[in-house]
Amino acid sequence: MEKARKDIRKAKRKSLREVTVKIGLERTNIQEEIIVEVLLDSRTTILVMNSEFARKQGFKLKKIEKLIYMRNIDGTFNKERLIENTVEVNIYYQWHRERTEIDRCD
Repeated sequence: MEKARKDIRKAKRKSLREVTVKIGLERTNIQEEIIVEVLLDSRTTILVMNSEFARKQGFKLKKIEKLIYMRNIDGTFNKERLIENTVEVNIYYQWHRERTEIDRCD
């Protein structure tokens, strides 16, 4: 019983650290918008989109000249994840609109 209580407290603490919001993402190549739920403050220094999601949603990929290597939390390079492409989008949140490039994990 005590273990179950600890697990519940741990889950509550974790959920307090995860903040998500719904935003609009417009594919610039076809001017079509989708609504997505995104993680706010994931502690990354760049915007990142999952490669499978990008493919399924039909985002136009732009190859970058120099690969970006991801680092793990301990500072070592993550050999599984390289960023090879970006995706140009318009981001909509409430009254704000911003055109940006999102790095895509491969």
